[in-house]
Amino acid sequence: MKVVLEVNHVSKNFYSTHALTEVSFDLREGEVLALAGENGAGKSTMMNILLGSFPPSSGDMKLDGKSYSPKSPSDALSKGISMIHQELCLVPSMTVAENVWIGRVNMFSKCGIYLPHLCEARTKELFDEYGIEVDPKESVKNLSTAQMQMVEIARAISYGSRIVIMDEPTSALSDKEVKVLYKIIRKLTSNGVAVLFISHKLEEVFDLADRVTIFRDGHMVGQHVVKDITMDDLINGIAGRKVENLYPKEDIPKGEVLLDVKHLNKQGVFEDINFQVRAGEVLGFAGLVGAGRTEIMQGIYGIAPADSGEIYVEGKKVVNRSPREGLNHGIAMVTEDRLRQGVVKKMNVQLNMTLSYFYRICKAGIINTNRENEDTDKMIRELHVKTAGREMPIWSLSGGNQQKVMIGRALLTNPKVLIMDEPTRGVDVGAKSEIYDYCNMLAKEGMAIILISSDLPEVMGMSDRMVVVREGRIVAEHERDTVTAEQVMSEMFGLTTAQKPEV
Repeated sequence: MKVVLEVNHVSKNFYSTHALTEVSFDLREGEVLALAGENGAGKSTMMNILLGSFPPSSGDMKLDGKSYSPKSPSDALSKGISMIHQELCLVPSMTVAENVWIGRVNMFSKCGIYLPHLCEARTKELFDEYGIEVDPKESVKNLSTAQMQMVEIARAISYGSRIVIMDEPTSALSDKEVKVLYKIIRKLTSNGVAVLFISHKLEEVFDLADRVTIFRDGHMVGQHVVKDITMDDLINGIAGRKVENLYPKEDIPKGEVLLDVKHLNKQGVFEDINFQVRAGEVLGFAGLVGAGRTEIMQGIYGIAPADSGEIYVEGKKVVNRSPREGLNHGIAMVTEDRLRQGVVKKMNVQLNMTLSYFYRICKAGIINTNRENEDTDKMIRELHVKTAGREMPIWSLSGGNQQKVMIGRALLTNPKVLIMDEPTRGVDVGAKSEIYDYCNMLAKEGMAIILISSDLPEVMGMSDRMVVVREGRIVAEHERDTVTAEQVMSEMFGLTTAQKPEV
């Protein structure tokens, strides 16, 4: 296959931090090249250099054999390289169609007047061609996170680029939408488009990629033809060590009931929700995207309060009309949507981590900065956040390290109940193991943990008990190791165990 992109001995330094060191690889026409590595390994830095977001400190690149040094993302786009970003970059107040063709709506103008119906019609053609089921006329603010991700994907392919970079494109997608993405990728490569694919879901590397390049600590440490390696080879190459157990769940004695939810309802969203979580217990919530898992937790925490029902913390009835009230009653939540409900991009690591607990370190209106610094540094150490320091801007961290900061923010409030909604989304295999170990430690300390995950092996592997949610209702409950993945999938899809869901 023809080589379309060459990266030769590229390095990038940020002050004293060596983000990339002597990285070299090539990308061929019509192939999928996976980039694998832990958060902070250098993958995102490499992509930003390819896009022209910043220049390399040394080394060079070639596109079709000619020198390639983009000055900006728009320059890279003009040369045929587009990217689907891990974090959503859409304008909520605009329609789906306007977001797909943002910056290019003059294509749909006549006599200087923008004609929305032409833009919407062209968007529908594009969506129909690639099997994307989103209404072009809908306002983006009304979409789910998964639908927004599909719009991002559509925008990237709408440029007709020769190289498409995909950074964690499936992290917010349902199984059905992942299938659509796979078809899109195969159609692109059959037309000669080269795809750079970044994913922490390693099974996707084996499903899609022709070759895989492994990054670790800013270095390229290996490149392999995918069919010639095993999953264990890939995991160990990424981690730089042997990872024995992907789900290191420990059996921990259970204490008293810390959270008791009775007959919780929110019209049109969820109905008659009943469950308990005990001290030292991890309760898993399984279900399809849109089943209502997140909405139930938002109702408990106070982001979108329930219409009726009762919530008890340590036997005391509480009413959470806002996240502040939820925190005051001993409930903390790591939200699913890191971009819209998590990080504040204009703030640094410390402020993002301490936002929710200022009331604990503030006296007479004065913040105890020494304690703030100490607590931030402690969380950075315990959660192994890869950052040059607490003053670094949050946007300079990889997505997985931003996620660790969000977990640190929740833990600094010293909760009795910790809700973790997709805590390992966009997180590498090594960091996942660290988060799981931390869950075990918190459970040992007597915290009650609720784990929501779209990764069924994860929720089954890390939970003491698991409930299954479908269409806003709890439809099943299982003790650890008493149920098969096939049975849970059948319950998620509303099928009998004799019927096998297509996934």
